Amino acid sequence: MGADVVVIGLGYVGLPLALEAARSGLRVLGHDTDPEVVAALNAGDSHVDDLDDADLAHLLANGFSASADPSVIAEAEVVVICVPTPLSDDGGPDLSAVVAATGAVAAHLRPGTVVVLESTTYPGTTEELVVPMLEHGSGLRAGADFHVAFSPERIDPGNPVHGLRNTPKVVGGHTPACTERASAFYSRFVDTVVPAKGTREAETAKLLENTYRHINIALVNEMVQFTHELGIDLWDVIELASTKPFGFQAFRPGPGVGGHCIPIDPNYLSHNVRSRLGYPFRFVELAQEINDRMPTYVARRAQEILNDDGLAVNGARVLLLGVTYKPDIADQRGAAAVPLARALTRLGASIEFHDPLVESWQFDDRVMSRVPDLEATVTEVDLVILVQDHRRYEIDRLADLSRRFFDTRGRVTAPGAVRL
Repeated sequence: MGADVVVIGLGYVGLPLALEAARSGLRVLGHDTDPEVVAALNAGDSHVDDLDDADLAHLLANGFSASADPSVIAEAEVVVICVPTPLSDDGGPDLSAVVAATGAVAAHLRPGTVVVLESTTYPGTTEELVVPMLEHGSGLRAGADFHVAFSPERIDPGNPVHGLRNTPKVVGGHTPACTERASAFYSRFVDTVVPAKGTREAETAKLLENTYRHINIALVNEMVQFTHELGIDLWDVIELASTKPFGFQAFRPGPGVGGHCIPIDPNYLSHNVRSRLGYPFRFVELAQEINDRMPTYVARRAQEILNDDGLAVNGARVLLLGVTYKPDIADQRGAAAVPLARALTRLGASIEFHDPLVESWQFDDRVMSRVPDLEATVTEVDLVILVQDHRRYEIDRLADLSRRFFDTRGRVTAPGAVRL
């Protein structure tokens, strides 16, 4: 039996896409190179925050199955590549997974197939890497024998309002006909499809979105440092500025920037500018520098809080609350808790952690279990630091119970607690 779509890469991007497509009546198959992921999915066990086991059961009931065998690609009318693109050692994107996926598609490509890359990457990847590989490996011609497009993923894990269906989908094709075919596919399960001029514009749109956030987060992260020195409450300043009904969007400081997009994607653009044009993308590089040093700044502020009470950070018990990169999800990729723990450890602090979504946490070569009794531990340690503000935390109550409470997310209202 053929498939309307085969999704390659069954992670936080690929699985939600597969589910939404299946909900719209499409026959969906999946391919992943990790046999453990494949086995777990076929057994009904979801490893992605945004899909629970009930969602996966619905997906399986609608004919979905996962396979580690790339030959499943030959059954597809549409192939969507959703593999990871982490940073390489030289600061650009590591395209090894894209290369492997594209090679697998090329080996099983049939005339008329639509191939879409969703993996975030530098402008030009689709035209300069994907299209030549597909043509060389298949003997077919892009834009004539088969269709190619780029459509940046816009998945926001844990977002209860905006999902794949109601988030506009940008689609840029190798040719206008490619854009039309790929757009027609996404229109079957996405409310709004936005055609781009081409693949490069679609690729760059994704980088602009996250670069915009990266730079504005860096702005408030730098401001919170000097406003603290000046005795100005930046959190109040942000709320005041937010009352303006035009020309302002609120960004808030924090202990560092984590996740799989904001700390990574702008570097693709910066690396591309340097390697192709020979000069720096200064805004991005400055923002990266500011955001990277926030964990060290938070550690220094923690040291000041202890010093104010005549305590040394060396030997102090410090409890970190929340070690994921985002509230209310279990994903720890790039979370600020790791560099913060390193900075505090260098100062001699003894680190403990709690996270309602994480039972075991690792930073460097240390593997820790979360404290078994949160409230008891909060009363005992020298300092509690709110690193991630999960909804499950009763923040003011925890602040009241603690000896010292340092809130890096601006949530606490309890008297005596300190905000970043």
